[in-house]
Amino acid sequence: MNIKLTNGTKTIIRPKDQYEANINHFKMRGFTPVDAVKKEIKKATVKDISDKVVELKPKRKKNVKKNKKKD
Repeated sequence: MNIKLTNGTKTIIRPKDQYEANINHFKMRGFTPVDAVKKEIKKATVKDISDKVVELKPKRKKNVKKNKKKD
């Protein structure tokens, strides 16, 4: 019997007896069984998004005098 393990980005399949023999090794590497990983789905509200928005400073206007040639 095989067991699926994941560390968030990578998913591997190993025999269950190999996993049970080396549980500490897999935990040290960050792998946990896929069944034990619960995916949390959170809906973003407008308030959450507006709290994270950073106001940018307005750009400084340069005072450039243009030289006009008179003919």
